[in-house]
Amino acid sequence: MTHTRYAFIKANWHADIVDRALDGFLELIPAEQVDIYDVPGAFEMPLLARDLAQTGRYAAVACAAFVVDGGIYRHDFVAQAVVDGLMRTGLDTGVPVLSVSLTPHQYQETAHHNAIYRAHFVDKGREAARAALQIAATRARLAQAA
Repeated sequence: MTHTRYAFIKANWHADIVDRALDGFLELIPAEQVDIYDVPGAFEMPLLARDLAQTGRYAAVACAAFVVDGGIYRHDFVAQAVVDGLMRTGLDTGVPVLSVSLTPHQYQETAHHNAIYRAHFVDKGREAARAALQIAATRARLAQAA
């Protein structure tokens, strides 16, 4: 019996926070069904998501990143480019690409903020897993009906 496979891409920037999304994802989808990939930052996710989607091995690709205002660049520009790239990847390849990319307006590297965002990423990882499972089931039903 073959299992449905999922890819999970996570950005290494703020990995202590971002990796919590994978924790949430794996609460609902067994680790044996998930291939995990690391990229340097959010901007690199759409390209790898496209490459993984094109393999035909995955029912969905989930991508997690934490894009914060570093004071040097416009983080909202980066976040928009990433989300647009992920959406285009899904539409171009026909494989659902899910975003667990958060861009807070107010973030400070304090223990309090880090705890809040770690917990939030676990929740967002669970949401991505639910979405991946639902879309895979829906698409399987569509394929059977065809």
